[in-house]
Amino acid sequence: MTGSIEQGISQTHGDTHILHLLVRLPRPMETAWPSLATPDGLAAWFTPADVLEPHLGGAVTLRDVGEGRITAWDVERVAEYTLKGGVRIRFHLERDGDEGSALRFTHEFRGGEEPEPHWRARFQRLIDVLEAGP
Repeated sequence: MTGSIEQGISQTHGDTHILHLLVRLPRPMETAWPSLATPDGLAAWFTPADVLEPHLGGAVTLRDVGEGRITAWDVERVAEYTLKGGVRIRFHLERDGDEGSALRFTHEFRGGEEPEPHWRARFQRLIDVLEAGP
């Protein structure tokens, strides 16, 4: 299975912007999860996690993005990081066939430029990392 990034949906509510993307990953949930929920995994495709306490309410600091708390945590399924300044990043994994997984991604933020091109580039790096495998 090869990975792909589906069409994004962008919404605006006042000064809050919400981006949704569906990313088809070439590995099962169990293999993809560490890339979304561990410091080494995040650093390989997104940004280093200087702090990541892997539990609901745990502290998180994503370098160059911000610091905050883990506001949703369901091992091998959901990791949501809510950062200062109204930024929320949510990764929700689902099974997608026998060998893949679907990542339902949400990025909520206030103001600023449209992040979709940046996230597409990041998710392509994630797909490349997972396709390369261990």
